[in-house]
Amino acid sequence: MKFIIQRVKEADVSVDNQIVGKIEKGFMVLVGVADSDTYEIADKMINKLLNLRIFEDAEGKTNLNLENVNGELLIISQFTLYADCRKGNRPSFVKAGKPELAEKLYEYIISECNKRVQKVSHGIFGAHMEVSLVNHGPFTIILDSDELCR
Repeated sequence: MKFIIQRVKEADVSVDNQIVGKIEKGFMVLVGVADSDTYEIADKMINKLLNLRIFEDAEGKTNLNLENVNGELLIISQFTLYADCRKGNRPSFVKAGKPELAEKLYEYIISECNKRVQKVSHGIFGAHMEVSLVNHGPFTIILDSDELCR
């Protein structure tokens, strides 16, 4: 499982020119799922995500997490995080999880985050989406379960 986390001032996601998810200060998170991923891995990734201290405190140090700043989440599925570009110029996506598993884990991540974060917005699984954001920093973190959980 991979999370690309961007600290944002604001972000939104649209499908067919209609905004389906929008947040203010918080994290915009792209989520990629592999066939080897499980609910246990998702739980570890969620805990790491929600406890990341990448918001600045009064002294300008990154000591605050999402809860400390009443931050919001925008979660978007993105199978292309598992692109394999080693051969040729056309990426292969065979490492991405099968849609049935990926959608279940994506919905699980949203559900679990809703239990701990005041506002969680999200895209639509499998839809063609347009994402807009103002990355604050810029500040981008990559969480990979192969490094974090195994």
